[in-house]
Amino acid sequence: MLWFALARNEEQTLAVQIEEELRKRILASQLRENEKLPSSRELAHSLGVSRNTVNEAYEQLLMEGYIYRIPRSGTYVSKGLAFKKERRQIPQFEKQIHQSEETMIDFKASQPALDYFPRQAWANTYKQVCLTADETVFGYQSALGHVQLREAIANYLGRLRGVEALPDQIVITTGATQALSFLTKLLQPVGEKVCVEDPVTEEMRSIFTEAGAQIEPIQTDEYGIKPVQLPKNHKPRFVFTIPSHQFPLGAILPVKRRIELVEYARKMKTYIIEDDYDSEFIYEGTPVQAMQSLDTEHVIYLGTFSKILSPSLRIGYMVLPFHLVESARRQKWFTDRHTSSLEQVALATFIQEGLFEKHIRRMKKLYAKRRKVLVEAINATFPQCDILGQAAGMHLVVRFNDRKRIQADKLVKHQVNAIIVDDFSIKKGHHLNELVLGYGHLHEEDIQEGIKRLKKALTLCNTE
Repeated sequence: MLWFALARNEEQTLAVQIEEELRKRILASQLRENEKLPSSRELAHSLGVSRNTVNEAYEQLLMEGYIYRIPRSGTYVSKGLAFKKERRQIPQFEKQIHQSEETMIDFKASQPALDYFPRQAWANTYKQVCLTADETVFGYQSALGHVQLREAIANYLGRLRGVEALPDQIVITTGATQALSFLTKLLQPVGEKVCVEDPVTEEMRSIFTEAGAQIEPIQTDEYGIKPVQLPKNHKPRFVFTIPSHQFPLGAILPVKRRIELVEYARKMKTYIIEDDYDSEFIYEGTPVQAMQSLDTEHVIYLGTFSKILSPSLRIGYMVLPFHLVESARRQKWFTDRHTSSLEQVALATFIQEGLFEKHIRRMKKLYAKRRKVLVEAINATFPQCDILGQAAGMHLVVRFNDRKRIQADKLVKHQVNAIIVDDFSIKKGHHLNELVLGYGHLHEEDIQEGIKRLKKALTLCNTE
């Protein structure tokens, strides 16, 4: 007689529990090959279940090949199923001590104010698309992206950023991260160098190196990347720059340097990848037009909606020269076929109905107010400092002129978190006394409290 316990209140049905128990015993050789199993009537009686329940389990095991039947003879265990599972080795992970989210004030950069996400407007738009869109939206789309979104982006960029782009030049990606990885593979044979601003985030460098590139750092100052530092004796496959609000230093690249970059790309027959990060949030003066407006053949323009709306909205885009579009389309198809169609159409509608620009105007006012609170708190607390990159974006940099370096552990000890600029540097040692302070996601009282904690932490750095 075959018997085992069944749980009557489990989420799994009785039939599934019988299947799993028989599978386990067959693989462990507790039920041997060619061994005859009890009839469905016998096993049902033994387990106290209906015969239909046992028949359901037997039919599933028969379909999967665990058992076989001989007419007018019975049900038997299939051959060659004895299988010993290897014991799983569970690694010992280093235990990390996390500060309570309620007590730690984190000046994390590039973090939008998620509590201001336009939930109602987005929900209404998404619902509208789901209910009224043509059925083709629910099928496979072009690898370039849905044409409605590409048209909306082309119109938006032409009006507000001076970008010259037709919808057929735009490729929709699953965020800017995919776009950068994609371009590194599209433009660069493995091993060729790419020129990258220094300092820049480790994430950016990792995207390039994971795609097979060698990084050549180019010095960046308070005005952005220095074109004079670009190599003259070899051609980089591309130059990566963030001209609207360089991260982390916050510089807005002057027009003269933009022209020098374009002239370099033309002379060396290479490309500039322009990441138009933070271009929507300019607080002083008027925005400088995108570098792509100077040259549509040598400048590849990148944008994303993650920092404006929400990081969960994984939609970015590239504006390519026409001669790269077809190869990009093929490569995008092999990467992920196409980005989520419903979200693309919802975002296109959101833009076309003016809701996107309305949200930008609202957030610009909010971030400007928070920036003002942060700048005033810094100036009142740290008289011997310079503030860099405050004219745009959601972060700024503070250079503390009365100290040579800042120790990150002292910040954590006082429950405040901010990244030292030198942590982003490829060539170390030039930015040890500079901190990146992001403010977009912080309420005003948290900003003020964070600066108080920062003062205590820096005082501790001086005394130890």
